[in-house]
Amino acid sequence: MKKDSLCCVGHITKDKIITPKDEFSLFGGTAFYFAHAINTLPKCVQFELITKVGDNAKAAVLELKELGIDVQNFDSEHTVYFENRYGNDPNHRTQRVLAKADAFEIEDVINSNADIYHIGSLLNDDFSPEVLQFLAQKGLLSIDAQGFLRRVEDGNVLATNWCSKQELLEITHFLKVNENEMEVLTNYKDPRKAAQLLAKMGVKEVIITLGSYGSLIYTNGTFYDIPAYKPAQLIDVTGCGDTYMAGYLYGRATGKGVQESGELAARMCTRKIEGSGPLTSFEL
Repeated sequence: MKKDSLCCVGHITKDKIITPKDEFSLFGGTAFYFAHAINTLPKCVQFELITKVGDNAKAAVLELKELGIDVQNFDSEHTVYFENRYGNDPNHRTQRVLAKADAFEIEDVINSNADIYHIGSLLNDDFSPEVLQFLAQKGLLSIDAQGFLRRVEDGNVLATNWCSKQELLEITHFLKVNENEMEVLTNYKDPRKAAQLLAKMGVKEVIITLGSYGSLIYTNGTFYDIPAYKPAQLIDVTGCGDTYMAGYLYGRATGKGVQESGELAARMCTRKIEGSGPLTSFEL
């Protein structure tokens, strides 16, 4: 498979990060981490970001544009505002949402043309099924399941069912889940069984990230075991999955195989967690 244009659609957020050692604020969200990560790679792929922010995050849009990233921003009354609190286990966090941005509509993406669309959903009402079905007709659909399994109630981020799971997985080419999300979607704790079931539901390439245990990719009846690369130091894991998908989709879009694309993604992920904020430099 070789595709040469990518579009990420998702909200840029304002994030407060709280760890046992530190507390700081920064811009974030799938859109922000994905765009920064792909911008560290050779410009072999045409990339576009479609986002929605309020006035208090337009500096993030300007930051990305100044890096040469093609950003289409649509105004929103509010910017998504997350509070991410990490304990001693960096793979576990609790979240609160202090503000939500407007959902994406077909009108926001109607003028976009890409071979692959990566959906950076943060909450279950960011994208309607109609928007995703529309994008799947324009290019290959890539979904991070995380946001579709989260809803907000009184500021708290709670687990929820993915109501349109079956109809949307049928049109999904790439699906990224972690070990918790795969269990919610399939009721399997075994990643291989979960991957096979997701494939039966229609997903063409299933990507399961397993934290420090690496990742597993399943496509066309074949499993690919992707190792985790040990970081020199572990600073901040926020945006790790978004960085992984930027690397993986870049690899696939430039004609790399599944194993090579997965290993590129894993190496980028390791480099990202060695510092705070998004990935800003990477050597192939």
